[in-house]
Amino acid sequence: MSEDKKFRSGFAALLGRPNVGKSSIINALLKEKVAAVSPKPQTTRNAVRCIYTSEDEQIVFVDTPGIHVPQHALGDFMMKEAEESLMLVDAVCYVVEAQDRAVSEKDEIILKVLENVSQPVVLAVNKIDKLADFEDYKKAAAVYEKYIKPAAVVPVSANNHRGLDELAAAISALLPEQPPIYPEDMLMDSTERFLASEVIREKIFRHTNEEVPHGVAVIIDEFKSPDEFPDKKVCDIRATIIVDRPGQKGIIIGKNGAMLKQIGSEARKELEEKFGYKVFLQLWVKVKPGWRKSPEELRRLGYNS
Repeated sequence: MSEDKKFRSGFAALLGRPNVGKSSIINALLKEKVAAVSPKPQTTRNAVRCIYTSEDEQIVFVDTPGIHVPQHALGDFMMKEAEESLMLVDAVCYVVEAQDRAVSEKDEIILKVLENVSQPVVLAVNKIDKLADFEDYKKAAAVYEKYIKPAAVVPVSANNHRGLDELAAAISALLPEQPPIYPEDMLMDSTERFLASEVIREKIFRHTNEEVPHGVAVIIDEFKSPDEFPDKKVCDIRATIIVDRPGQKGIIIGKNGAMLKQIGSEARKELEEKFGYKVFLQLWVKVKPGWRKSPEELRRLGYNS
């Protein structure tokens, strides 16, 4: 740590409409894939804590579920997670796009939530790599500055890793002076079981059509790792993919099981990289009609606050 700079640590909520690049910013900052990235809305369902630690600060990013108008019980759960996350943080990082020239309906919902937030807000203007003129990011910032008074405006590009240090510094300046909250080598406050379910779910998002992801949950039925069972050389994972309708089951399984095999293969490879040992992954697909609308079913599937 610098001699003239005291260590700061605290929590920062990440807000932004779908596809704006919240998870990409986290992954770029941490130089590790810790957050699910997908072009599909509401990729993040739980408030996931990702931890950025440098010589001078530790920022615990709470990558919140997308703030939106709930359409079912799962949506209610996600909104509750997001709102509760905002109550517990020291600062908010609101991510918008450099090409924005008007406030979208989804951003209107977020801005309405921010009206009731007392924490300082850093406005991160992402995707500056798409601008012909770098200075044009200020036009996007001006759109949102009509509604909020950000403590700082930072132009960034998650894809090109530009502006990330500046973003971390702007957020860090708003955090209390205190020792780190987590060990410096810790990247995520989640269990390996949760990480496994998120990796599998992301692969489903990447390979299926628009109607499938919102109707999907992944339950880890069995997780036996060499860490827990020293006699094992391979991590055994058995997971069930829950869908709304039989047609979704058919899409995920694919012709002669090809899609399910591809999802499983890609998930296994990524989990092996993350865990550092071989993984034997078994996937099953089960239909539970209307699970997203049932509070009881959501609790059984782990979506409960």
